[in-house]
Amino acid sequence: MPPSLRVGLVAGEASGDTLGADLIEALRALAPGASFFGVAGPKMTAAGCDTWEPAESLAVMGLFEIVRDLPRLLRLRRRIRRAFEAERPDVFVGIDAPEFNLGLARDLRRRGTPTVQYVSPQVWAWRQGRVRGMRDAVDLVLCLLPFEKSFYDEQGVRAEFVGHPLADRIPLVIDRAAAREALGLSATARLVALLPGSRRGEVSRLAGDFAATVRWLALHRPGLEFIAPMASAATRRLFSAVLEAQAPGVPVRLIDGSAQTVLMAADVVLVASGTASLEAALCKRPMIVVYRLGAMTAWVLRRMQLVKARYFAQPNLLCGRRIVSEYFQEQIAPAAIGAEILKWLDDAPARLELEREFTHLHAQLRRGASVRAAHAILALLDRDTG
Repeated sequence: MPPSLRVGLVAGEASGDTLGADLIEALRALAPGASFFGVAGPKMTAAGCDTWEPAESLAVMGLFEIVRDLPRLLRLRRRIRRAFEAERPDVFVGIDAPEFNLGLARDLRRRGTPTVQYVSPQVWAWRQGRVRGMRDAVDLVLCLLPFEKSFYDEQGVRAEFVGHPLADRIPLVIDRAAAREALGLSATARLVALLPGSRRGEVSRLAGDFAATVRWLALHRPGLEFIAPMASAATRRLFSAVLEAQAPGVPVRLIDGSAQTVLMAADVVLVASGTASLEAALCKRPMIVVYRLGAMTAWVLRRMQLVKARYFAQPNLLCGRRIVSEYFQEQIAPAAIGAEILKWLDDAPARLELEREFTHLHAQLRRGASVRAAHAILALLDRDTG
C-alpha cells in the first residue's frame, strides 16, 4: 500500500453517495492520512472527499435516456479523466454508475491506475456481453449480492462479495412502534408506503400508476393511510402534482427523506424496482415491486432479448424464487396491485412467514460491507505493489 493513499472516486446519485461515505470512513480507519477526490455527493463531501462535481450529475437511467444525455456525459467524463490523470490517484473506485464509470476506469487502467468497480452492474441480468468490457476496465469488482461473485468467477473477472451496507445499517429486529412514533403516526393505523423512485424520470413514469392505485385503494378500503418519502424537492413537486390531478381528495402525506423510517412503520409497501425494494425487505415489509422504463428502452430490451434474469425485484433475485409480486411495463395494473396490497394487509400468517424469509436474507447480507470493501481495495494495491 502506498505510504499516503490517494483515492479517486466517482459516485452516482444518492445511493452511491452513501456507499462512498462509508467506504471513505473505512479506508481512513485502515489507512490514516488517506486523501479522497472526485465526483461525490454531500455525504462523501462531509466525510472528507474533495468534490469536483456533484454525484447527481450522473443520475440517468435507461438506454435511450442515456443517449439523450450522452454528449454532456462524455464531456464530463473527459474532464474528470483529465483531472484524474493530473492527480494520479493510487486507485480509482467507481461506485455504481457503470455506464459512466467503466469507460473512465478503462482509460485510467490503460495508464497504469488500478481500478475497482464498487457495486456490480447487472450484467448477469441483461446485456451480459458487457462483461467482456469489464475485463479490460477493472482489476476488481466489489459485489453487494452473493450470486454476483459466482458469475464473475465463471467469466474470469476478479470479484469479492462484501455484503450489503444497507444490511449493516438496518437492525435485524425492526421497532415499528418507534418508527411510527418518530413519524407521528398512530400505532393502529393501516399504513401503505409509496416509494415511486428517486430520479425525476423514474417518478414521472410511475407517478400515474401510483396515483391510480391510491385512488383504487381509497375507494375499496376507506380509512387506509398513505405516506410517501420523497428523495428530492423536484420529485416531491412532480409526485404531488400527479396525485392532485389523478387522486383528488385522497390524503397522501409527503415527507422529505426518512425512507427507512417510513418502511419500518408501514404495513405494506408499493415500491419502484431498485435498492428501495431491498431496503423494504431488510425492514421486513411485504411489498409490490413495479418497474417502468421508457417505451423505446423496454422495446429494445424485449426485441433483442437482452434480459436474462427471471426476476427484476431484488428480494426475488436474492431468494431465487418469486416471494413478492413484480409488475413490468403494461403489466402494471392499479386494480391488481391494489388487491394484492389488501391481501397483504389482511393475511397476518403470510406476513409473518415473509418476515422470517427476509430475516434470513438479512443475515446473509450483513457482513460489514464497507470494512470488507476497504480491505479488498488495500489487498489489491498490496498485490500490485508487492
